[in-house]
Amino acid sequence: MTAGVHGRAEFEAVTGGYVTLTIDGRDCRIYVERAGEGVPVLCLHTAGSDSRQYRHMLADPRLTERCQLSAFDLPFHGKSSPPDGWWREEYLLTRSRYVETVRAVVAGLGLDRPIVVGCSMAASLVLHLALEHPEEFRGVLGFSGAAKVPGRFMDWSMRPDINAHQSIPSWTYGLMAPQSPEGARREVWWTYAQGGPGVYRGDTYFYSEDSDLTGRIADIDTDRCPVHLWTGEYDHACRPQDTLETLRLNPGIVGGSLPGIGHFPVAENYPAVAPLIRRTLNEIADHVPGRAT
Repeated sequence: MTAGVHGRAEFEAVTGGYVTLTIDGRDCRIYVERAGEGVPVLCLHTAGSDSRQYRHMLADPRLTERCQLSAFDLPFHGKSSPPDGWWREEYLLTRSRYVETVRAVVAGLGLDRPIVVGCSMAASLVLHLALEHPEEFRGVLGFSGAAKVPGRFMDWSMRPDINAHQSIPSWTYGLMAPQSPEGARREVWWTYAQGGPGVYRGDTYFYSEDSDLTGRIADIDTDRCPVHLWTGEYDHACRPQDTLETLRLNPGIVGGSLPGIGHFPVAENYPAVAPLIRRTLNEIADHVPGRAT
């Protein structure tokens, strides 16, 4: 916040810095922002964007008074660098690399069974975390995820006659609800315009090709690792019916459709979803496995 044109500015209660972690056998310099104290919460950004999407959560005192929030940029994203030798290979985010990255960040930051919050591709990832590593997480909260989300992996953004820094943010802009505040929607557009070449395409490889939990959703033990999954009614990438079908396959998953919201709930209209986020994080933090709620 600021104190006027000539007044002394005050820093937000958010700190940022870099850690170097070994991921997939290579050193990666990762940028992380943190705020608050208490129950650890790890925030995962969407395909082709970065952790700025969680700035409203990190600045929410009703969260930070009980939770320590950490939001990081995946390698190739935001302020995180690609690993050495990145120019020799095609960037494709796979399920195994994505899971390994999150687990490496958790270990590197010393997070004790964090709650994981993810949106879009990260909302699909949290289902993998709950299924494959339930003992490592207190619970997960996903927005715009489902057992399977087809149709987002396409090659058109790599064509030399297309300006990806205009077309990708405009394509994703259309996923938001028209009544979400315009300033917030424009900010989502802006962060997408700053993605590296091929990064959005490479991320959607995981989202639409390498992430498929068809037939495995019922195996998630939501008592060991509570799962909350929500999708905005205006989302046409991960449709509300895709999320609702995922919930039907496992009655232990809590969630549904969010009225008046699109694909980026936390970033496009934080005031509308803040009560849900606060309530959900409290429920997960207070959950005791084996005890009926």
